[in-house]
Order: sequence, then structure tokens, then C-alpha cells
Amino acid sequence: MRAQNGAQPFQHRCRVYYEDTDAGGIVYYVNYLKFMERARTERLRSLGFAQSELAGENLLFVVHSAEARYVAPAKLDDELNVSAEVMELNRASLRFRQQVRRASDDALLCEGQFLIACVRADSLKPRAIPEALREAFAADPGLFPAGD
Repeated sequence: MRAQNGAQPFQHRCRVYYEDTDAGGIVYYVNYLKFMERARTERLRSLGFAQSELAGENLLFVVHSAEARYVAPAKLDDELNVSAEVMELNRASLRFRQQVRRASDDALLCEGQFLIACVRADSLKPRAIPEALREAFAADPGLFPAGD
């Protein structure tokens, strides 16, 4: 399944804290990955799926690959909007497109793509994404075209 163009992606709002910054007072590059991880987790939660409950069902989502492009710095106390748009939903993986934008001016700060694999918690071997989760993504208005 592929995401439909023009759909409004899920947004998670967060703030930059002192601990997120480096000696220069800007967000340390690896912390953008943390912001995006949290947005993906909140995306699942918005569909009614908590990571802790999924782990109890022998299911984990792990990052298979990550790609990030840094555009502009975020600074202490900036409020950020972090998107988590599912571009592809396959049998045992999801591909997310994500952006981190400053809330005050909507400036793009960082963007990336992440391939997230669904694995068994006990063996870390690939497993199919549960049908209920697939249906939740498919039922989300505008994410996937009808009949896909």
C-alpha cells in the first residue's frame, strides 16, 4: 500500500530542552532522530496501539534503516512539530516520511525516511504486521487510496 499524496500527516508537538542542545546552543543532530522516534510512537498510540502492549504480544517495531537531511538548526525552547507520515505499508514493514518543523514559522529543520520492520520480540525475526494495525492505518482518512 502506498500513501495518498496530499494527505495531512500526523503531527506530534514537542519542545527543545537544554538537554537536547550541544555546546553551541543548538539541537544536537542525533536528537532529531529521537524526536522522530517519539512521533512514530505517538502515531501508533493515536491509532490505539501502545508499544508496551505490542511487546506483550511478541511484537516489536525496529528501525531497519534511517536517512536524515538537516536543513536548519532548532534552538533551546523552540516548539517543534514532528510529522510521521506512512508512505508504504508492506507485509512486515512500514516506511515513514518525517519532518521536523519549527512551530513558530513552519521552517523545515530536518527531514528523513525510516524503514521500520515488524519483528517477533522473542527472536527478532520478521513477522507480519497484525491485521488490526493494518486496518487502522488503512481506515485513517486520506492515508491510503481506496482499494489499495
